[in-house]
Amino acid sequence: MKLPGGLGLGLAALGRPGYLNLGHGDDLGDRRTPEDLRARTAEVLDAAYAGGIRYFDAARSYGRAEEFLAAWLDDRAPDDVVVGSKWGYTYTADWQVDADPPEVKDHGNATLERQIAETRALLGDRLALYQIHSATLETGVLEDRAVLDRLAALRDEGVAIGFTTSGPGQAATIRRALEVGSFDAVQSTWNLHERSAEDALAEAHAAGLQVIVKEALANGRLTDRDGDPRLLELAGEAGTTADALALAAALAQPWSTVVLSGAATVGTLRANLAAREMHPTVAADARLDALREDPDAYWSHRSGMRWT
Repeated sequence: MKLPGGLGLGLAALGRPGYLNLGHGDDLGDRRTPEDLRARTAEVLDAAYAGGIRYFDAARSYGRAEEFLAAWLDDRAPDDVVVGSKWGYTYTADWQVDADPPEVKDHGNATLERQIAETRALLGDRLALYQIHSATLETGVLEDRAVLDRLAALRDEGVAIGFTTSGPGQAATIRRALEVGSFDAVQSTWNLHERSAEDALAEAHAAGLQVIVKEALANGRLTDRDGDPRLLELAGEAGTTADALALAAALAQPWSTVVLSGAATVGTLRANLAAREMHPTVAADARLDALREDPDAYWSHRSGMRWT
C-alpha cells in the first residue's frame, strides 16, 4: 500500500455529533442527527475528492464515520482512493454531545477481533490500512503477542498495518514500534505547538514507514478562531489563513506523507486546501518556532478541552 501524499481527510469531526475541536458545535449547529451528519459527510467527502484528496481516515470510535464513508464509496464508486481505519476505542456516547466518557479504550485481542469484523462489514476489501488507535507503552499493546500475531495475519491478507500515537510519550511509542517491526505506517500528532515526536517520525520515515500527521491544527487552536496572535500576523503577511499556514508547515516536514484535515464543513475544507499552494519558505518561517509548547503542558491543555 502506498498512501497518496499531501492532504488527507480525517472523519473524527463528521461521524458523531460531538468532538473536541474548537468551534465544532458552531459548525454543526442544531443539525446533528445521523441523517444530517451522513449528508454532511457526503458533502465534505465530495469537496475533498474534487479538491484532489485521495486518503480518507476513519475509526471504530468515530461514531458512524465508517458507515457514512462506506455509503459514500458505494454511491460514488471512486477507484483511486485509499481508506484507513483504526481499532482500540469503542464509541460509547450513544449520539450524545457531552457524554462522559464518549469512548472507551481497550487494546486487547478480543476488541481487535470484534472491531476488525465490524470494520470489514462496512468497508470490505476497500480497507487498505488498519491502525492501532492511540498505542502507548502503558497499554502494552506493542508487547501483546496475540494482538501482534493477528495484525500480522491481516498484513499477510493484504491489509497494511499501522499505529497512531497520542500524549507526551509519542516519541517513545514510535521507537518501540520500530523495534517491534512489521508496521507500514505511523499516525501521530504534530503541529506548530506540539513537535516532540518529530525526530522519532523522521526515524520512522527513514525506516520505510509512511507518516500520517493528525491534529495539525491542534484541535482548532491553530486557526483564525483561536490562533496565537503571532500565527495570525504571519498568516496575514502571507495573505492566507492561520489554518492554511499551520497545515503547510506540516506538509513541509520532510518526513510527512499525509497531513490530515479534520474539516467538518465544506468551507473549512476549502480553506485547508489552500495550504498546498503556499510557498515552502513561508511554511518554514523561523518565527513559527516561537509557537512551540512544552509537550506536557500541551497535552494537559488538550485533555481539558470540552466536546461540543
